[in-house]
Amino acid sequence: MSVLLNLWARWWMMAVGIMLLGLLFLAGPMGWDAPSRKPAALPALAAQLHGTTVSGISSGAYMAGQFQLAHADIVSGAGIIAGGPYACAESAFAGVVPDSGTVFLNASRAVNGCMLNALAMWGIPDPALLAGKARTFSNENKIGAIADVTTDRLYLFSGQEDTVVKPPIVAAAVAFYRNLGVPDGNILYVSDVPAGHAFVTTDSGGECSVSRSPYITDCDYDQAGVMLKQILGQLAPPQEQLAGRFLEFDQDPFTENIYDHGMGPSGVVFIPDSCRDEAGCRLHVAFHGCLQNRAAVGDAFIKESGLARWAASNRLIVLFPEVSTGALNPQGCWDWWGYTGRQYLTRDAAQIRAVRAMLDRLAGPAASASL
Repeated sequence: MSVLLNLWARWWMMAVGIMLLGLLFLAGPMGWDAPSRKPAALPALAAQLHGTTVSGISSGAYMAGQFQLAHADIVSGAGIIAGGPYACAESAFAGVVPDSGTVFLNASRAVNGCMLNALAMWGIPDPALLAGKARTFSNENKIGAIADVTTDRLYLFSGQEDTVVKPPIVAAAVAFYRNLGVPDGNILYVSDVPAGHAFVTTDSGGECSVSRSPYITDCDYDQAGVMLKQILGQLAPPQEQLAGRFLEFDQDPFTENIYDHGMGPSGVVFIPDSCRDEAGCRLHVAFHGCLQNRAAVGDAFIKESGLARWAASNRLIVLFPEVSTGALNPQGCWDWWGYTGRQYLTRDAAQIRAVRAMLDRLAGPAASASL
C-alpha cells in the first residue's frame, strides 16, 4: 500500500508542476490536425553550418540558449526573446530525486523562479551560479567550449508589459552571458518597448501591450530586423515580395532512435530562391514559443514574424522546427525543464539532437536544384 501511495504522490507532484506551466499559456482549445499528405523531405542545400544563428521566444528562447551552448562550435549568435538564463529551471535536487520528482521540482522552479520572478528573494535565478554550471558542463564535454560562446553576438529582449516572463528574468540572462565572459559590445539588450509576451513586429499582430495568441504583436518595432542585424551584421533591406519558398518537411527522419523527444511530425523551412542553386547560404533556427506551433496558431509565427522578409534578401535559410503537445507538455513548449529526460540541457538532449540533425541535412551536399 505504501508503494502505491508513493507512486501516486510522485505522479501528482509531476502533474501539478506541468499544470503550473500550462496555466500560464492557456489561450483556448487546441488540437492537432494531422497533415493530409506526407510532408516533403528536408533538402540538402550545401548551406554553411559554421556561423549558424539561433533565436526563440519564451520556451523557444530558453531552447535557443540551450542549443547555442550545446553546439557552441557552430553557433555564432543568439536572439533571446522573453527568456531567461541557461539552466534556470534546473532544481538543486535534480539527479537526487527520481525522474518524476525532478520534473515536478524543475517545473515549479521554472514557473516561479524563471518566469514570474517569485523566487528573487531566495536568489533565483542566480546568473553567476548558472554560469558556473555551464562551465562545469563544458568541462565535462556535455556542451561546447565556453570560449566559443564568448565570441557570440547576442540580442536579448524583454517587453515592458510582459507579465508571463517578467523583465528581471531576461535581465538575469544578460547577466549570465556577462558572467560567462561575453563582452558588453557583443550584447544588445532591448527593454524599452511597451510590448506584452510576444514576438514584436512593425505591422502584424495584436495590440502592442497584450499577451495573447498568436503571440505576435504590432509595436511599430522590427524585431526580426534588429535582431538579425545584431547577430549577423550588416544586412540588405528586407523584401516585401518574397523571393523564396516555405517548405513543410518531415521531421520523423530526425528523431529515429530518439525516444520521448516531443517533436512534431513536421516542421517548416524557408528557402530563399538564391539558395536553391547556390551553395553557402547561412542558417538560422527560429524556435517558436508555447502555444505557438502550427497546431495552435497556424503559420502566424512563421510568416508574420518578419524573419522570412529579411532572410529572402540575405541568403539566409530559416529553419522552423516544431514540438507538439503531449501529456507532459500540454502547451507545446520546447523542453527547458526536463520533460524529455535528464539530458535536456546538453548536446545529448532529444530535441537538440533532432534539430542538429536537421542542420546537418541542410548543410549536406546539394543533390539537385528541383525545389
